[in-house]
Amino acid sequence: MSDGPAGHVARSAVRPHSETSRSAPMRTYLRTADGVAIDSVYDPGPLVYDAAGPPAVDLAFVVAHGFTGDVDRPHVRRVSAALRRYGAVLTFSFRGHGRSGGRSTVGDREVLDLAAAVACVRGHGHTRVVTVGFSMGGSVVLRHAALRPGEADAVVSVSAPARWYYRGTAPMRRVHWLITRPEGRLVSRYGFRTRIHHEAGASPTPFRQWGRDPVPLSPVEAVPRIAPTPLLIVHGDRDGYFPVDHPRMLAAAAGEHGELWLEPGMGHAENACEDSLLARIGDWGLSRAG
Repeated sequence: MSDGPAGHVARSAVRPHSETSRSAPMRTYLRTADGVAIDSVYDPGPLVYDAAGPPAVDLAFVVAHGFTGDVDRPHVRRVSAALRRYGAVLTFSFRGHGRSGGRSTVGDREVLDLAAAVACVRGHGHTRVVTVGFSMGGSVVLRHAALRPGEADAVVSVSAPARWYYRGTAPMRRVHWLITRPEGRLVSRYGFRTRIHHEAGASPTPFRQWGRDPVPLSPVEAVPRIAPTPLLIVHGDRDGYFPVDHPRMLAAAAGEHGELWLEPGMGHAENACEDSLLARIGDWGLSRAG
């Protein structure tokens, strides 16, 4: 993997950035292409000064949370706080999560939610956008980059599965119980503020009921389509949900345009990301998004 396109050295050398005055975060609802209202928080971040002198505020991170997360969860706010040292940050709740409308489709139509979030930061004037996804959100950023090329300038996928329907660990078997069983969906709704599409339990393959046969593009099938967009795959070697064969499959599918960070001692998704790792991710996004 190269060190990124020419012309980024001066800007990426300024890290972490000095924070000057900035506007307060703005909370608003976005509208997806299929009409779902998505709760979001846009933080303009600090003003960043590059070597030429004038403010450079072109970089934005769009953060895609994991299953049962939402924009108000402490671990999502912590990720936002870490990344805003490097640029603006937009966090949002996927459909069916938190205050957003709709029902979760567990990684399928969530691509439309991410697309609305990316369009939002573009509308704020950001010309460089890095999508950063965790677990389910990690699979969504991969599929978004493959299905909607050019919308993201760099992609970071953390703790993502490589394939659908994985049940090889006890935590994932519990997740499948939440998705496919009526009583599980009740627990998800009232215990985790996550509303799952009522047809998700109609068959062992929770996508077919939406008329998607064959099933949607899987993460590992999406990865080869992402090139030449820079791609970073981050995974912990102690991930209790998805063992290390998942990131290795993704990295193998990415080939030379992807980069794999297999983190010693790291568990799963946002809660397992130390501040130092989030800083490295911010630095990587700053240098690669071109």
